[in-house]
Amino acid sequence: MKTSMPKLLVARAMFPDVLAQLSNFFELELNQEDRIFSQSELAERLQGKFGMICTSSAKVDQDLLSKLSGVKIISTIAVGYDNFDLHACTQHGVMATNSPDVLNETTADFAWALMMATARRVTEAEHFLRAGLWTKWSVDFFVGADLHGSCLGILGMGRIGQAIARRASGFGMEVIYHNRSQLSEEKELAAHHARYVDKQTLLRHADHLILALPYSPEVHHIIGAIELAQMKPSATLINIARGGIVDDAALIQALRNGQIAGAGLDVFENEPRFHADFLGLKNVVLTPHIASATERTRRAMVNRAVKNVISAVRGELPPDLLNPEVLEI
Repeated sequence: MKTSMPKLLVARAMFPDVLAQLSNFFELELNQEDRIFSQSELAERLQGKFGMICTSSAKVDQDLLSKLSGVKIISTIAVGYDNFDLHACTQHGVMATNSPDVLNETTADFAWALMMATARRVTEAEHFLRAGLWTKWSVDFFVGADLHGSCLGILGMGRIGQAIARRASGFGMEVIYHNRSQLSEEKELAAHHARYVDKQTLLRHADHLILALPYSPEVHHIIGAIELAQMKPSATLINIARGGIVDDAALIQALRNGQIAGAGLDVFENEPRFHADFLGLKNVVLTPHIASATERTRRAMVNRAVKNVISAVRGELPPDLLNPEVLEI
């Protein structure tokens, strides 16, 4: 008699070859139309499932988990997991996993793309050209800020922050950073001689400030009106971390008032919705959370998520387990 396979919810559209791999281990419920499930629909679809592969669009909290039984693993295709209530997952015996490490270099590349586009006013100049407004050249025509020889500030010096810092060597930049704890001398040396400073010094001294810290309630609006007022009027702010780290309303005001020169944003509060007033500003570069968007990196992220659920169904320890205390339950 054939034993039935455990069931897995794949909550977002997925590469067909990955689904073929998963079908060797699970009976799959798919979402190839890539709809965003409501909380009630998510609860309904997770009934009777061994687990789920999802993204940050799925909120896994106490309310959801209290409606379920038998779920063993929730695996997100992301390094950030602020959509998971880890305490609730542990309480309900659910393993939570993420997809770390594989997007560090790609995200660092994109941070530089945003920084360069912001500093040199690339999107503003392109819109000007496309609108048919280019009729002459002048000495102050779209002047921006140099990267070479300037000061790069990094708030959050984990793997992505360090990857960003390493790229500064080719631009002859001074690198300063603030983090919960100072890096070892060896890591500071590898990160282009990065120098640890307090947060106030970081804000006041950086010509270009990149945010690369994970979101948590403790860092909500860590960059707000007070912090923006401490930055140089010529400075740029780049956020490739998470929405909510920056007070978007305060940033809009700072950009309008010329408190800082520009911003490059890949993440927003309440995304995919975002503050509509950003659209009326010329000195901001906006992208829709695509810092990890290369096929090689996205596939690597998916493969990490897949490896976690396959390990779990085999009775093995998922390599990216976020709540190891769940094993004691």
